[in-house]
Amino acid sequence: MGVFYLHAEQLLPVDIQTAWAFFSSPNNLALITPPEMDFKTLTSMGEGQEIYTGMLIDYKVKPLFGIRLHWQTEIVKVQKPHSFTDIQVRGPYKLWQHTHTFTPNGNGVLMKDEVKYQLPFGPMGNVAHFLLVRKKLAALFRYRKVAIERIFK
Repeated sequence: MGVFYLHAEQLLPVDIQTAWAFFSSPNNLALITPPEMDFKTLTSMGEGQEIYTGMLIDYKVKPLFGIRLHWQTEIVKVQKPHSFTDIQVRGPYKLWQHTHTFTPNGNGVLMKDEVKYQLPFGPMGNVAHFLLVRKKLAALFRYRKVAIERIFK
């Protein structure tokens, strides 16, 4: 069945420590998620706590049709402050692997998102991807880009 990829990048006008502190905290995900998804982080991090390999993070989210789902991700790789990768343990996808990278340059930090994903239900999942899911994911990352620009003015 189809494995799909999503790539996004954005230049952040901040230093790498600021970018890392914001994006490696699950507490900040709701700030860059469209309100209609009603994103709630169930696993919160305390002040000074950092992500680590093996960390499980739980969320509630409404990705489609207002249906609330439990989503759980695991942090499978951390290379502070340059990258981390999370995978879906529980949620709507058959496969979800999201790598976040942060590369300093003369103008700030280039942030890249690389998502490898696959839907369940075989050929029906592929049809759902082409009719709905790819557009929904593209809209999510467009929203994030604007939200991030507002946060890091």
